[in-house]
This record gives sequence, C-alpha cells and structure tokens, in this order.
Amino acid sequence: MSCTLTIKNLSIFKNEKTILKNIDINLSHKCKVAILGDNGIGKTTFLKSIVGLEKIDGLIEFFHKSVSSEKEFKEARKNIGFLFQNPDDQLITTSVLEELTFTLLNKNFTEDEAIKIAKEYLKKFNISYLENELPINLSGGQKKLVALLSILVDEPKILLLDEPSSYLDNKSEKNIKDILINTDKTMIITSHNYDFIKDIATAIYKLNSNGLEKIV
Repeated sequence: MSCTLTIKNLSIFKNEKTILKNIDINLSHKCKVAILGDNGIGKTTFLKSIVGLEKIDGLIEFFHKSVSSEKEFKEARKNIGFLFQNPDDQLITTSVLEELTFTLLNKNFTEDEAIKIAKEYLKKFNISYLENELPINLSGGQKKLVALLSILVDEPKILLLDEPSSYLDNKSEKNIKDILINTDKTMIITSHNYDFIKDIATAIYKLNSNGLEKIV
C-alpha cells in the first residue's frame, strides 16, 4: 500500500531547546492514527511541525517526496486539512456559509460553484439552517462541526486534527466521532481522550519527549 506520510528521526526545537525527538511514523493511504499524550507534552507542536510551522531536524515525506523548504511545505499544505483545537482560532468569517466557501474561492472555484458545494455539505450534515449564522454565536459543538466541514469541503488528502473532541458535549462528541469514522482519508488525531479515538484510529501511539510508543 502506498505511503502517504513518512516521518523519520524527527526532532522539534523551540528557543534552541529540543522539545521532542526520535519521532518515527509511517502512514499508509487512508490510515487513521491517534496520538495520545499528557497536556503540555507537545501534541499540537508535533502537528504544526508536520506542516512546517516549527523548527525541525529529520525527514518528512509526503507521498514519497521529501519536504524541507518553506516552498515545499507550502505546496504540501495544499493537500492537508488542519483542525485547530479551539474552533474560535479557525472560524474567521461572518457566516457559516462563508466559512465553507472561503477555501474554495481561494482554490479558484467561482462564487456560484463554491456556494453550491458549501450548501451541499451543510445539507449533508443537517446544518443548512445555520448557513447565515455568525460563527462566534454558535455552540461549541456547532463551531467544531463548522470548522471541520470547512476543512473537509476542500477535499484534502491528509487531515491533521488537534484534539477534535475538545469543547464538546456528549452529543456533539458522538457526532464528530461518527463523521471521522466515516471519513475515508489519511489522518492524525491528537487527543487525551482514549474513549473518543479508540473506535476511529487504526493505530494508537503515546507521545513523550523521546518519541512515539505504539499502544495499539
């Protein structure tokens, strides 16, 4: 099976200090991996390093092609959907519909095409009634769902999901969980919530300062 993402001997640095090291992982096509870890261990930092937003040493390959320069990471990011832990950090427009059309318009879809696709997604996930709502006024679960759909609508090949179960009540958590179970894409999910990820992930690792330990 083809390899979507390969990371070898990765070290991550902040303020000249090594935060994480010895990280090795391979994700095959449409593999779903969960990364568990204590708060503050660096799960978010790890995800950010994958898309070139942290100082690193080591090998990162997307689809068997090594990336190291900003230009190469910028190109790779076109195939990656990144979900922030806090949806308020991700939602930037003045309506739910705009959130979903924003990326599509930047990908040179016409306005009519972008709106059509966005409305289809809202209908598919039963939130068409929210399309004109201001994202800041939504509930935590609604915000997380809109943030996730704003990524999925762009059809990325890889999803990097930072604590997708945070800010959710039980009903919203189940909704997001079901979506991820039924989303047929390569993904890395960071979490502290084993019960959330155990039915989604095909492999589960624990992150510590000296690398990744496979649990399942």
